[in-house]
Amino acid sequence: MIKIAILPVTPFQQNCSLVWCEATNQGALVDPGGDVERLKAAIAETGMTVAKVMLTHGHVDHASAAGAIAEHYGVEIEGPHEDDLYLIEGLPESNRKYGFPVPKPFRPNRWLKDGDTVGLGEVSFDVVHCPGHTPGHVVFVHQDAKIAFVGDVLFRGSVGRSDFPRGNQEQLFHSIRKKLFPLGDDISFVPGHGQTSTFGWERKTNPFVCDMLFEDDE
Repeated sequence: MIKIAILPVTPFQQNCSLVWCEATNQGALVDPGGDVERLKAAIAETGMTVAKVMLTHGHVDHASAAGAIAEHYGVEIEGPHEDDLYLIEGLPESNRKYGFPVPKPFRPNRWLKDGDTVGLGEVSFDVVHCPGHTPGHVVFVHQDAKIAFVGDVLFRGSVGRSDFPRGNQEQLFHSIRKKLFPLGDDISFVPGHGQTSTFGWERKTNPFVCDMLFEDDE
């Protein structure tokens, strides 16, 4: 099984997750967007051994510390989908725009696609490509633990923005309803910002993607 610690980072309070395999203590950082020293301290406190960095997408608050963390621990970066390359290449400019520290440049060691798996010790995560917020956004799902790391696709009571360049609301809704919700109502998820929730609760209550709004499409 896995253990999880959630640390909001950057002025955007983005949920960076520390995830580690209980059996092997091998761990990963999901979406280290910033506050490198704080993340290092949290890693030391957990006692986990950093094995990789996992990225859901290339936005500044999710990916900016990936290069620094990967270099410090001598590990590789997996994700997102290659369609987010333009965002990763644009991180220095985005950081300057928002007044964030200039990031350590990086290029993911492994681009991910729909149906891939990411191993971590004795556990693995299924990769679901969920475009709409960004074209290369991916979601990491641990089926046994019934937990998903969804980045900025879905939130408790809301959904990700689709008004950024190359965002697409129709794709976003399709990703949520046709790719995430079918995984099961009992799947809990860690969003990029805010509180955790479950796919079942959002199917019932989310004012953007609940079942009641899409009855004619079923």
